Amino acid sequence: MNMKFGTTLKNCRHLMECAKELGVQIVGVKFHVSGSCKDLQTYIHAISDARCVFDMAEEFGFKMNMLDIGGGFTGSELQLEEVNHVIRPLLDVYFPKESGVNVIAEPGCYYVSSAFTLAVNVIAKKTVEYDKLLPSGVEQTRNDDEPVFTYYINDGVYGSFASKLSEKLNTIPEVHKKYKEDEPLFVSSLWGPSCDELDQIVENCLLPELSVGDWLIFDNMGSGTLGEQSTFNDYQRPLIYYMMSFSDWDEMQDAGIASDTLMKNFFFVPSCIQLSPEERFSTAA
Repeated sequence: MNMKFGTTLKNCRHLMECAKELGVQIVGVKFHVSGSCKDLQTYIHAISDARCVFDMAEEFGFKMNMLDIGGGFTGSELQLEEVNHVIRPLLDVYFPKESGVNVIAEPGCYYVSSAFTLAVNVIAKKTVEYDKLLPSGVEQTRNDDEPVFTYYINDGVYGSFASKLSEKLNTIPEVHKKYKEDEPLFVSSLWGPSCDELDQIVENCLLPELSVGDWLIFDNMGSGTLGEQSTFNDYQRPLIYYMMSFSDWDEMQDAGIASDTLMKNFFFVPSCIQLSPEERFSTAA
């Protein structure tokens, strides 16, 4: 994103000169750190640069009162706590309450990521040479007798994984079928169905051997999925099934807000999720 949006600290002075000439009022600074960024030092640098921009604005007579630290917060509470631990002391120093600067964030991803779980189907598989999965310069250390698998799934970067084109994937695949704890794991890669070289979902991961028709589950897929799908190759949006916990179901029943029309949506369970008789909701509820 830094190739298309925003500007550098070096160019801010020129932008302020232009704003001054045009009579445009600058009210604040915004930065965005990608959710795939694991280096918390990035936030430290960004807030320090923002303080420099605020100081620069005072030289031009601008009274800025807004700092937007952007989004990029994943659905993980741990990540949010780590970011808060890093930025809180810095904000207290650079933008204390008496400065009159309002600090805001855009935690949309944090709120919606966990709302959706994506189930994808293996539609093809093949065995490949291990060295083709290794990044350049990495030495091969595995047994050549072990197979390496490439799996093709029925969703990709032109569908629910559209954000993968600009950011790293923040969720890992889970195998839905039950397998033994001592079952061997194999180096694997996951690809979308488009046959496009950009349609790579997971470059390298360890999975038990899968078969065509097996299901993989991706958690925290509520952000940047349904709204960004392409019409490439007539891609169809995945079906949406509404699920809830038993405790939430009981609370809705106790509150008397569960109408027959509303509850019908919760009985359509996808074929990849098999419920035992004792786990199923009673249709008489």
